[in-house]
Amino acid sequence: MVGSVGEGKRIGWLQPGRIAAMLLLALSVLAPSCGFKALAAEGVVDALGRTVAPGPATRILTLGSDVTEIVHALGAGERIIAVDRGSKYPPSVAGKPNVGYRRQLSVEGLASLRPDLILAAEDSGPPEAVEVLKSLAIPIVFVPQDNTPQGIERKITLIAASLGLEDKGKVVSAEVLTAFQTAADLAAKISPERRKKVVFFHGLVKLSAAGAGTSADAIIRYAGGLNPMDVVQGYKAASEEKLVEMAPDVILMMSDGKGGPTPEQVFGNRALAATPAAANKALVVLDGAYMIGFGPRTSDAIRDLAKALYPEGE
Repeated sequence: MVGSVGEGKRIGWLQPGRIAAMLLLALSVLAPSCGFKALAAEGVVDALGRTVAPGPATRILTLGSDVTEIVHALGAGERIIAVDRGSKYPPSVAGKPNVGYRRQLSVEGLASLRPDLILAAEDSGPPEAVEVLKSLAIPIVFVPQDNTPQGIERKITLIAASLGLEDKGKVVSAEVLTAFQTAADLAAKISPERRKKVVFFHGLVKLSAAGAGTSADAIIRYAGGLNPMDVVQGYKAASEEKLVEMAPDVILMMSDGKGGPTPEQVFGNRALAATPAAANKALVVLDGAYMIGFGPRTSDAIRDLAKALYPEGE
């Protein structure tokens, strides 16, 4: 059975399965209450190219830290009834029910919350759960994943249109783009010979490093760093030999929320111990959503990373 929903607590989820049964359950739960109307001309076109009529959008479920932050930046945070596990900012979302990892969604769990709009990051999943969600009597708008300032603008514009806040969206977009450009321009002044090689790892168990096309790769570049892993696409395992060859000056990681990872933990790893970064204990740790979310706070993350990489300035 589906677990109960409590403030600040995670919902007990069932894994996606029994698709037909789940669809019937979700439809029976949502149809009487969501107020969803037939597709209207004023619909929005989402990241999947679907035209969606957002409806009243008074009970929003957000999937993606960037999505959640944008809704708050638009002044509509009070409409959010639940978020995914990665959404931790602003602090007020801590009191919202959370639906777990956005790539391991349960249709039954989402249906129990009775949202009248789901705003979901484009990479939400798994695919079978997404297919069911797209078939429900509730609008779901997929927000594009795009690691550029123009991508952030697209996200804001789409979400603002979905919430009927187009004018506010223009204001927020202008502010965010100006701040992003200012931060990127400062980092761009770092001379080529001073640019440090930075490798980002999700964790220490498999040493999966961020290559080209990832948000981590983008934030490294915008902050004035070089990513020696950009010769591969996506996340790839980095062997000890490969790390010695790449010779990273700095290791970048996400905070574990418990004060780590620490330099001792990171450079105690045999593969990382042989890098130039280990010689200087050069480790930068940032909050994951803040660092790679590509939302309203990305300009601040660029500044923080650039300052950590180049504390002496330009």
